[in-house]
Amino acid sequence: MMKYPLNVPVKVVMLGAGGTGGHAAPHIYRLLYALERPARFVICDGDVVEAPNLIRQNFAPADLGRNKARTLAERYASVFGMEAEYVPSFIERLDDLMPLITPNGWELKEYSCKQTPEMVVLLGCVDNNKSRQLCHRAFYESRDLIYIDSGNGEFSGQVVCGLRKNGRTVFKPIGGVHPEMLRTSDLFPSERSCEEAAAADPQSIAANITAATAMVDMLYNILAHGESQIRQTDFSTKSLRMQTVLEKQRRKVS
Repeated sequence: MMKYPLNVPVKVVMLGAGGTGGHAAPHIYRLLYALERPARFVICDGDVVEAPNLIRQNFAPADLGRNKARTLAERYASVFGMEAEYVPSFIERLDDLMPLITPNGWELKEYSCKQTPEMVVLLGCVDNNKSRQLCHRAFYESRDLIYIDSGNGEFSGQVVCGLRKNGRTVFKPIGGVHPEMLRTSDLFPSERSCEEAAAADPQSIAANITAATAMVDMLYNILAHGESQIRQTDFSTKSLRMQTVLEKQRRKVS
């Protein structure tokens, strides 16, 4: 079972604040609030709340026209006494993503000059493979990174946890598990409208909530317990079945 440190600062960077990211955000803030160590949560999304989003995303009519990342960050950070950190734009360049997932140093002891680097977790809550290809490149550019990607259709989806440690790939990211995602031609969010995205990739609130739950569960095991053996979870909202790939096993149904 892979072990993770429980005594270092944490930075969680989430790309995408729509269907899955919006439902995951409040639980992530609560989880980070409960940790007995410094923690940051940065939400990135350039999209604004539109009327069709109210059907399955975690927004209310009062949010219409507001940036999604800012709305979630300001709403939940204030509840838990955390700083609202967000990037109100789409992350579509490696030069923009790498600074976000590069660990910063913290001086944990007063009068100490020793810097303790953050443990960085990248959460992919995007709805297009071009953004996943960007995260895939960033993953292999990183020395240390936990990269949890979620993806879903209307009735099914998957959540995959990749891990880089000391410049070595311990667990493959989503692009290694599903290499077809690296070969598909796709568009960044800024290159297509909300209507085009919805038509190309129909989703449902049930699938979004299930993906968010699986992602938060992985994050909870890593940050609160310092261990996790879950590498991948596939789910179906029609059958309510979740199929999990564990660290040293083949597929196991639970």
